[in-house]
Amino acid sequence: MQEQTALRDIFVTGLKNAHAMENQALAIMKPQLSRIEKYPEVAARLKTHISETEGQIGRLENILSSMDEDSSTLKDLALSVGGSVAALGHTLAGDEILKNTFASFAFENYEIAAYRSLISLTELGGYAAAKPLLEQNLREEEEMARFLETELPTVTRRFADLSMAGQDASV
Repeated sequence: MQEQTALRDIFVTGLKNAHAMENQALAIMKPQLSRIEKYPEVAARLKTHISETEGQIGRLENILSSMDEDSSTLKDLALSVGGSVAALGHTLAGDEILKNTFASFAFENYEIAAYRSLISLTELGGYAAAKPLLEQNLREEEEMARFLETELPTVTRRFADLSMAGQDASV
């Protein structure tokens, strides 16, 4: 019984962390979206991923609710503020789009790892109902990471071309 309680605590903590992580992602992406002008493909995909992220938050809330738990408001707030500060910090950089793309790619891979961990806990703890919801979140994060990986050379070349032409290439 103690093992099941410990496993449940680990799973719930992971879900709350994922919820806070997704709120942090929104706090990073929304300011980026409002500033992208010269990279329409990135802006379009970012807009889609913001919507996906809102759905991911909803799925995490459903799982937590089914376990008679709720998200950690304090953790959500702290990570959202941190995400906003991180996004703001890149606006001062002359290569903002590159820094945002690097950071987003790294963050997507962090999210992928978090969801893979949670999925393994669903199998270990018998949380079968949560598994498909977490797998959907994982698929969306993997798709975004693939987009960023594929798009990075294009963004870099466009940034270099605009910069060499004497134009503001940062966003």
